[in-house]
Amino acid sequence: MQQNRRNLAILFFTMVVVMMGFGMIIPILPFYIIEFGAGGSAMGVLMATYAIMQFIFSPIWGGVSDRIGRKPVLMIGVLGNAIAQILFGFSTELWMLIAARILAGILSSATLPTAMAYIGDSTSEKNRGGGMGIIGAAMGVGMVLGPGIAGWMATYSLSAPFFLAAGLSLLALGFIFLILPESLPPEKRAESISKISGPQLKELWSALFSPIGFLLFLSFLVSFGLTNFESVFGLYANASYDYGPQQVGGLLTFIGLISAVVQGGLTGPFTRRWGEVTVIKVSLLGSALGFALMVLADSFVTVLLTTGFFVTSNAMLRPSVSALISRRATMGQGVAMGLNNAFMSLGRSTGPLWAGFIYDINLSYPYWSGSIIMLVSFIISMIRLKPEEPVRVGSSQGQVVD
Repeated sequence: MQQNRRNLAILFFTMVVVMMGFGMIIPILPFYIIEFGAGGSAMGVLMATYAIMQFIFSPIWGGVSDRIGRKPVLMIGVLGNAIAQILFGFSTELWMLIAARILAGILSSATLPTAMAYIGDSTSEKNRGGGMGIIGAAMGVGMVLGPGIAGWMATYSLSAPFFLAAGLSLLALGFIFLILPESLPPEKRAESISKISGPQLKELWSALFSPIGFLLFLSFLVSFGLTNFESVFGLYANASYDYGPQQVGGLLTFIGLISAVVQGGLTGPFTRRWGEVTVIKVSLLGSALGFALMVLADSFVTVLLTTGFFVTSNAMLRPSVSALISRRATMGQGVAMGLNNAFMSLGRSTGPLWAGFIYDINLSYPYWSGSIIMLVSFIISMIRLKPEEPVRVGSSQGQVVD
């Protein structure tokens, strides 16, 4: 029991460090972009490349860990994160930032699926949910701490936060190498698998025509719309309010705290009281209004209020959609959640490209387009999503009709 707690503590620290590194980048990248004379399109590419690499390589690393064990794949992911952070710190041209971002996406994408697989190997079914919750909590802590620390350090040097993230990654690597035992013994490794493959695009397309197809499409739209806010927020805040890294980092920390409180404290009670369908519809309408209000903000107080309103509305969307997919899925839960994650990843990949492109046309367009996307999603959900329990019709096996 003591050893298992120690292993969970190492995994917790590892995921905090990886997500801190990701969170540190967000408030600093816009100022690198400005320094290099680039604009929204470059920012969109930088944000999208990371998500695209994660979309492609996360399932690959999961398969690799089934073959060679969890510990070496975790070490690859953490070492890759450290190298990518160092490359960020030494970047002097835009192509160097893009290369570092691609490397970070390819290698650091090994950490999350492998950490979750490690917990699956080493915990009982009774305790597995708690172990997965620890990983989720670590990611939240990292995303809250990262922007604030980066914003503070960037007042002295833009590159300093990257070197801190690299140092913490190397510390985590040392803990994994010296202390963390392998959780998957050789006799249990999947040597019989003929090949390790990435995301299956044909399966994703077919899933859109399944009983949960609309919900999966909604997962894509929610992620796509949200990245219209996240990917250009730093550039927008600098251009509109002359905010520097410290203010942007502070705002992102504030946003992360609100998101964590709402997701952890309100989503469960609200969905139990009114159901996922109602929460989704209200959240979509609130997100559409929040996007529009953010464009009208003209002071630090109104920026806090409007972003707070948007995040409060938006934070319950993803867990509510995921819960509804889980309830209405006719395939296995693992398959359904994998499809849900894949569609969210597609949204995170394509959203920044769109936001960066239209930001260069007009800096408020990403927010107006986000508002339109959320409003259209709300209108469609009013037509397609019914609050009653899914009805089973057709064959003896049944199908779920939304």
